[in-house]
Amino acid sequence: MTSASALTLDCSRYAKGLYIGGEWIAGGGIAVVDPSTEEPVAEVADASEAQAIAAVDAAHAAAAGWRATAPRKRAEILLRCHALILERIDELAMLISLENGKALSDARGEVTYAAEFFRWYAEEAVRVAGEFRMAPAGTNRILVDYEPIGVSVLITPWNFPAAMATRKIAPALAAGCTVVLKPASETPLTAYALADIYAEAGVPPGVVNVITTNRPGPVTAAMLADTRVRKLSFTGSTGVGRTLLAEAAKRVLNASMELGGNAPFIVFDDADLEAALDGAMVAKMRNAGEACTATNRFIVQDGICERFAEGLAQRMGALRVGPGTDPQTQCGPMITKKAVDKIEDLVADAIRQGAEVLVGGERPQRAGYFYAPTVLIDVPRTARMAQEEIFGPVAALYRFTDEDEAVSLANDTEYGLSAYVYTDDLKRGLAVSGRIEAGMVALNRGLVSDPAAPFGGVKQSGLGREGGIHGILEYMEAKYIATSF
Repeated sequence: MTSASALTLDCSRYAKGLYIGGEWIAGGGIAVVDPSTEEPVAEVADASEAQAIAAVDAAHAAAAGWRATAPRKRAEILLRCHALILERIDELAMLISLENGKALSDARGEVTYAAEFFRWYAEEAVRVAGEFRMAPAGTNRILVDYEPIGVSVLITPWNFPAAMATRKIAPALAAGCTVVLKPASETPLTAYALADIYAEAGVPPGVVNVITTNRPGPVTAAMLADTRVRKLSFTGSTGVGRTLLAEAAKRVLNASMELGGNAPFIVFDDADLEAALDGAMVAKMRNAGEACTATNRFIVQDGICERFAEGLAQRMGALRVGPGTDPQTQCGPMITKKAVDKIEDLVADAIRQGAEVLVGGERPQRAGYFYAPTVLIDVPRTARMAQEEIFGPVAALYRFTDEDEAVSLANDTEYGLSAYVYTDDLKRGLAVSGRIEAGMVALNRGLVSDPAAPFGGVKQSGLGREGGIHGILEYMEAKYIATSF
């Protein structure tokens, strides 16, 4: 059932067109579908290559003025963005739930998380430090300054339509860069709603531009070929990331990539079972499993495996599945039918190879792109889901006997974004965390993301970091000046 609040939210008000140079350029062509109902809720503009270059024009025209804006002034504008986003948390959460299907509780959490990037980078904007020291030979002084990298193209996915945008926009603006944002065509309304907020907060015209397109390949290629563009930041699949890196290589363009994940969740026999289950539900079911940090592989020691599996199955089976806009929903729909089809194929493959279904394992018979929360035990290491992102509410359990086997299983993937470890032995926990090939490890925690911490992976999970003090440096160049004074 759709809530009354959802019925009163007019999605067309966020579909005013492309946002270029502080103006709305009318257009249509891209239907935005509520995955809970499979019904369209709005139609947004479909940008051409020429309109993408117009967005670059606007960002370039605004670049000198924004770069010259005092860091304190930039910080004040970012703080205003933070305050306005939180003032409209209910509206933005409902909008996310409508176009993404995300449960309202998750959507509210995302809005809070998204806003926090503006507060964090308001603080970082005034604290970018350079260097001044004597050269070892004593012949000159070494002066290092950090400068804005320039016009930046930002490409974000559908699963966190607010947070993935602000995680890029906030540090870029704090550094003094102007941007062109291309959000996913599945969830563009949130990006456009936020564009209005940026303008109200005082972001000058052209500093942030937002375009949507049904032809992401040619439109993105046109922008990356423009010599005025100096930075590409992408969040999405590893496959698309490789394609974009190839495009960026043509101009030796600075590129940051936050790509796929296949997170292990290691539970040792000595772990607090209830705490591990609490963490498992957060790590697995945030956004119904549609997250790059989501746990795919529960690697559980023999002595605790049966009890952990039983507890996880009980919790997963008790989740209320329904439309994201229903306040009682705990697990919303997947983003598209294609996403559900993939999950179904992965589960069927694991079952064919001997996995046992403890709960779920099927599509509910209802409208919308739903898949039942599912727990599989004794999943073979040869199953496709052992190597591929599931991106859905499916927990796959694997057994291990000793620490070396756990680490080997955890590292048996091309990905290396996040990992989770549960043990009451802090020494072992830290040792195992050090051996896992991942950019982020949560030790006795089910949540790893934090605006104040560096977010990113190793191996095929990406290049660079977002968040923390590292995030702003991704949008800056170090300039060395040798001087005798």
